[in-house]
Amino acid sequence: MRYVRNLLFAVAVAAPLLAQAPPPPARETWVVDKVHSRAEFKIRHLMSPMSGRFRDFDATVMIDRATPANSSVEFTIQAASIDTGEASRDEHLRSPDFFEASKYPTISFKSEKVVAKSPTKFDVTGNLTMHGVTKRVTLPVEFRGFMNDGRNDRAGFGIETTLDRKDYGITWNRILDEGGVLLGDEVKVDIELQLTKKK
Repeated sequence: MRYVRNLLFAVAVAAPLLAQAPPPPARETWVVDKVHSRAEFKIRHLMSPMSGRFRDFDATVMIDRATPANSSVEFTIQAASIDTGEASRDEHLRSPDFFEASKYPTISFKSEKVVAKSPTKFDVTGNLTMHGVTKRVTLPVEFRGFMNDGRNDRAGFGIETTLDRKDYGITWNRILDEGGVLLGDEVKVDIELQLTKKK
């Protein structure tokens, strides 16, 4: 009986203190500002790099400022939005020879782990799906910082990495008469994301 009275007394004393304690920090939801973001790539064509970009993409980032390891990102690109500045080439890239955009309309990345290498550099590991193939990859992410533009809280991130297109079943190429092939296999990816905090 004395134990029960002591337990009730402890609960009565602790309850007001718990009520005054601040709630644990919640993750913040951030969305991409497409006007100030870009998703670009380069691949060797003949002897020089050919550049392109995707016009339609989206991202949702959950940021835990206190514990970055609890953060996460989901990023989606619409494959049909590819733009290399030449309409006929873009149609070829949308075809079954490359992205097969009608069958595999999206390129997506979903994180599973975030590891801080420094206050501004992070390794973000997750699943990258392209052309119907999913591979576990680690992306090097650089944090550009937080700011407020007078209306919105903003955050910036940059990603530079290299992918082998053959890993995703994109193998089309052409052997040149003089030797060698038309396209390289390595694709350099350059993504800049400017995010706004969801209100």
